[in-house]
Amino acid sequence: MVAKKANEVEAFLRRPDPGYPVVLVFGPNAGLVSERARQLARASVDDPDDAFQLVRIDGDDIASDPLRLVDEAGTVGLFGGRRCIFVRAGAKPLTTALTPLLADPPPNARVVIEAGDLQARNPLRTLLEGAKAAITLPCYADEARDIPVLAEAVLGEFGLRLDRDAREALTGLLGADRLLGRRELEKLALYATGDGTVTVAHVEAIMADASALVMDTVVDAAFAGDTDGLDRGIARIFAEGDDPGVVLGAALRHVMALHKARLQVDRGTPVDQITARTHWKRKASMQRQLGRWTAVSLEQAIATLRDAQAQARRSGAIGETVAARCLLTIATRAARSGG
Repeated sequence: MVAKKANEVEAFLRRPDPGYPVVLVFGPNAGLVSERARQLARASVDDPDDAFQLVRIDGDDIASDPLRLVDEAGTVGLFGGRRCIFVRAGAKPLTTALTPLLADPPPNARVVIEAGDLQARNPLRTLLEGAKAAITLPCYADEARDIPVLAEAVLGEFGLRLDRDAREALTGLLGADRLLGRRELEKLALYATGDGTVTVAHVEAIMADASALVMDTVVDAAFAGDTDGLDRGIARIFAEGDDPGVVLGAALRHVMALHKARLQVDRGTPVDQITARTHWKRKASMQRQLGRWTAVSLEQAIATLRDAQAQARRSGAIGETVAARCLLTIATRAARSGG
């Protein structure tokens, strides 16, 4: 049984162990799942542009013809070399097709399965986590510490560096989904091409759009105790199709920064000094928030947001309700605290 922890996945992707010919890439972060599955599939063959080496098959087609997967994995390429069968799991179960493959693993092929957010008792996940020939790679939402790493990697592909202020700005602007974040960074890179270094000016010109500004407004309204402003902002965000998980992720990153600032205040650092680097549009609100929250109450808010984020992932259909209720709870606490 081999199930990698989230923080071990990158190490495996850098050096994929050939002892695991079947790999399941899954999780709630659809963009990260797709990116890692494609990365692994391409690394599993000598020429990823050769359709005979890298074979893509829809999961529902495999489920309708279970023996096809065994045949494809056992096929020897016309010119030899490694093969990879890249399967995107669909609505139909894949366990019947995978069972004989796991019993007699292919010597010269790897099967990479890209799936969604599978619960612990999902039959596909259970089967592969219990098989010696398989490994499972979970992909969860990007956290604040992951975003600068992604930004530097994507911008580096365009020959660009990222300065410190821009790095901090991106941490507040990019959401939890890897695919959406990568697209935004690619737009940023195209805009900054030729300048060598990406600065805050580049970030604000391309990424501080209306949606991001509304997100800031919603988060600030929650922690400043502005329930009316929060209601208006939440209604607009969800009307424009923003994901509840992204909203909660933005709030979670903000409360962590607020908690760090509150600890500095408690150690005697002046509020003006702490907020000196805050964008001028948010500085006054940030100062009000620091006056309303204690370190202990912010720790409670962090726990509340994490619980809501987990619940929103499990219950996609009511994710907007979960997010709105959580932020309203935080706004109510802030309003009662005065300050």
